[in-house]
This record gives sequence, structure tokens and C-alpha cells, in this order.
Amino acid sequence: MAENLTTVERALELARSGECDSVNGLRQRLRREGYDAVHLHLHGAAINKQLVDLIHAARG
Repeated sequence: MAENLTTVERALELARSGECDSVNGLRQRLRREGYDAVHLHLHGAAINKQLVDLIHAARG
């Protein structure tokens, strides 16, 4: 896990980085990094919208 960040903190960091091209890809990356219960932490509509917006902004 990256620098002891929470699942949501790491998701936001990844979304801003432009390293993931979708929320699904972001979730998969979090699982590979060892985060548990990713689906529970990133389930709501508000967090999904925020992640989509950040991914789109990062990827131009």
C-alpha cells in the first residue's frame, strides 16, 4: 500500500495522477496494491463522480 494512505486517499491520488483511465481500472490498481474491500470504499455515486471528474481532468 502506498505510504499508508486510506483507500479513498489513494484512489483520489491515482485519479489525479492520470495513471488510470477509468474508475474500474483505478479499482483494479488498488486491489493489486493490496487495498481490501475497495468496492465498499468506492461504492457511492458521489465518490464515483469525483473520481471520474479527476480522471478526465488529469487525462485532458
